[in-house]
Amino acid sequence: MKACRGEPVPYTPVWLMRQAGRYMSEYRELRARVTFQELCSNPELVAETTVFAQERIGADAAIVFSDLLLILEAMGLNLDYPKGGPQLGPPVRTGADVDKLRVADVAGDLGYVWEGISATRAALADDVPLIGFCGAPFTLAAYACEGGGSRNFMHAKLLMYGDPGAWHALCGKLVEGLIEYLAGQVDAGAQAVQVFDSWVGALGPADYANFARPHTSALISGFKARHPDVPLIHFGTGTGPLLEQIQKAGGDVIGVDFHTDFAGARLRLGEDQPVQGNLDPIAIITPDVDYMLSRAQEVVDANAGRPGHIFNLGHGILPPTPVDNVARLIEYVHAVTAA
Repeated sequence: MKACRGEPVPYTPVWLMRQAGRYMSEYRELRARVTFQELCSNPELVAETTVFAQERIGADAAIVFSDLLLILEAMGLNLDYPKGGPQLGPPVRTGADVDKLRVADVAGDLGYVWEGISATRAALADDVPLIGFCGAPFTLAAYACEGGGSRNFMHAKLLMYGDPGAWHALCGKLVEGLIEYLAGQVDAGAQAVQVFDSWVGALGPADYANFARPHTSALISGFKARHPDVPLIHFGTGTGPLLEQIQKAGGDVIGVDFHTDFAGARLRLGEDQPVQGNLDPIAIITPDVDYMLSRAQEVVDANAGRPGHIFNLGHGILPPTPVDNVARLIEYVHAVTAA
């Protein structure tokens, strides 16, 4: 929390995106018994999964176990998680499709997420912050248009270019629900939140300025109107060309992905801007632990002792990652940055 505010810290804090997930055998065993949707909607299992992961690896924060796409289901899309990635339908391709979507009744349809946060906060150590999260409007709208994963985001961009009014209406509906969703997570017990714009790197600077940034700004300013003192981390992937615009869109902490030079990002964003990042997730899969730690040291060196750094990966932990590597990484960052 101090690092989020740019205050001096005794050592660089660490948490990792997807730190509760498929790389842990305990998680895989749990998933063999329940579906992903059942896990997300069961407050006790959410708490168990979130807290176990934080304690196992010694992270300085926990992030609630949930999924970005749940709000799209609450807006009227069918959501499933087959092997190969999530699927949404019917895909949103026209203005008429946008009109059919409702603004999410967050309390009615997603109250179980808030219950999971409350259960997690009760089970988590008092000195460990809990992070809530949501998807950014662009990423969620792109999922809705594509119906799942995509390499070129053709359908999302065709709606953006062919019917800008429908695109902005879709994002507007998302923002209205997301503000309530994110603010409610804080009311339920989260001490910080993160906005994930996982797919925003698909946009060039002009398209980001026209089609994404206004809606992300609206989400962040709307949340901040409700919870002005709660830190918000703004993270996207492939954002090197967009970094200054990402900063202008808002956020107390700007996430830097692993495609972006970390030292350069700190200079571009300004000395006083708290940042998060940015080790390549593949670097912690290697059996050569010394190499992994040398790559972590590069990130530490790039930060050059500046305050306001949260060490994280430049994206989420991947399933083949050895859990012991993750714990060793966190121990190392703590040790080499200790004042």
